[in-house]
Amino acid sequence: MDYFAVFGLPRKVGLDPEELERRFHELSRKVHPDFFQAATPAEQAVGLERSALVNRAYRTLRDPIARCDYLVRLETGEESAGVPARSPADLLEEMLEVQEALEEARAAGLSAEIRARLASERERLMARRAAEEAKLQSTAGEWDALVDGSGRLQDAIRVKLLDRMKETLAARAYLTAVVNDLSRALGEEIRTDVSYRRH
Repeated sequence: MDYFAVFGLPRKVGLDPEELERRFHELSRKVHPDFFQAATPAEQAVGLERSALVNRAYRTLRDPIARCDYLVRLETGEESAGVPARSPADLLEEMLEVQEALEEARAAGLSAEIRARLASERERLMARRAAEEAKLQSTAGEWDALVDGSGRLQDAIRVKLLDRMKETLAARAYLTAVVNDLSRALGEEIRTDVSYRRH
């Protein structure tokens, strides 16, 4: 099911959050399970399914990163756009240093020096992740501009933009996983985005 179609919206990353929320509340009132209390069990099941679909669609589309990930998966037919099977090649050397710092922390314990090194690595990777998010926003802006201009993208341009978004989502997902590993090693709370876990 196309979550954009659920709300009657174009397949764009740059959606108006207030418009999305307005449409969500409008649809939620129409498909809320309370309206099906006097219905047959089959009709109640359909109503419950519709309500769950609206909620899933809203949860996905209200977050710009999740929305972009969903758009790429929807357009490519792939199950997971933003979860890399392995470290993106351009991050491999950097990650070896981070893994070395993590191994040192596990082996020697968390001294003040190791804590400072891990915190520094985390800050650097968070800045790198922010740069990936800016790159993603730029590519999504190109996508949205083309959708606004013609309503339909030429296949070559469409594939190129989707590939760029997919690569950026994968790098962001990997960086998020490593940032979370560093936070865990520092004994701090981590972000729990299920969409962006490393598998």
